[in-house]
Amino acid sequence: MALPRTYETQNCSIARSLEVIGDRWTLLLIRSAFEGVRRFDDFQDALGVARNVLTDRLNRLCDEEIMRRVPYQERPERFEYRLTRKGVELWPAMMTLLMWGDRHYAPGGPPLIVGHRGCEGGLTPRFTCDVCGSPLGPSDVEPRLGPGA
Repeated sequence: MALPRTYETQNCSIARSLEVIGDRWTLLLIRSAFEGVRRFDDFQDALGVARNVLTDRLNRLCDEEIMRRVPYQERPERFEYRLTRKGVELWPAMMTLLMWGDRHYAPGGPPLIVGHRGCEGGLTPRFTCDVCGSPLGPSDVEPRLGPGA
């Protein structure tokens, strides 16, 4: 028996958030957006997701104002998908999930290290640089291959 997709009977912010971002493709789309992916075909290439699923998830993220469609070509009409402020606010949750996965599901070490741009340091659970101590946000970091890559 499948679980329902909505949690209307639960007065819980986690349940309500899961209604929007609790799908694996949705989280991977958001991850890819943080990595700089913007265009439909690039999301599809990066994730290997079916076009209909990708269309559905991108539309949902736009409807929820987590992403916005920005035209980049008129004929044919084409769009980029960019994180909104609401979407960027998911960065700490995404990084916490990444670090949790590294601790529990990366026996060969992290496949990806979130490094402090312009510094040799990495991201700590307090969202600071482990070398210089600077507070870090999404624009302060860059992905680096880790030992488990």
